[in-house]
Amino acid sequence: MIIDSSAIAAILFREPDIGYFAGKIADAWPRRMSVASLLETTLVVEGRGGSSTSFDLDALLENYEIELVPVDLEQAEAARVAWRRFGRGNHPARLNFGDCFSYALAKTTGEPLLFKGNDFAQTDIEPA
Repeated sequence: MIIDSSAIAAILFREPDIGYFAGKIADAWPRRMSVASLLETTLVVEGRGGSSTSFDLDALLENYEIELVPVDLEQAEAARVAWRRFGRGNHPARLNFGDCFSYALAKTTGEPLLFKGNDFAQTDIEPA
């Protein structure tokens, strides 16, 4: 299963649906996240909770044994396609930079994507 930054943020910020996302991650194997999504998650959590929240992020990634997947050329091309089809200004899904890399990793691996919100639901991605 591929994990988007939105699912990680829901856990770190103890949002009302924390149990849902924590359970989905705990039950899945393998658990993967794009390194581009790691940066996006860092920007979100540090922007909202300060730099100390990166320690919580690192601990979460380690505790759930989430594999960080480097971006390769195939994923980069899939992310470009995602932007053209579903990006902000082009489609109601309004995928941003980080979203495009979550989408790309899910597409290139054929694994479902765990996400929060309605953005990916408006694409052709398989939800987790």
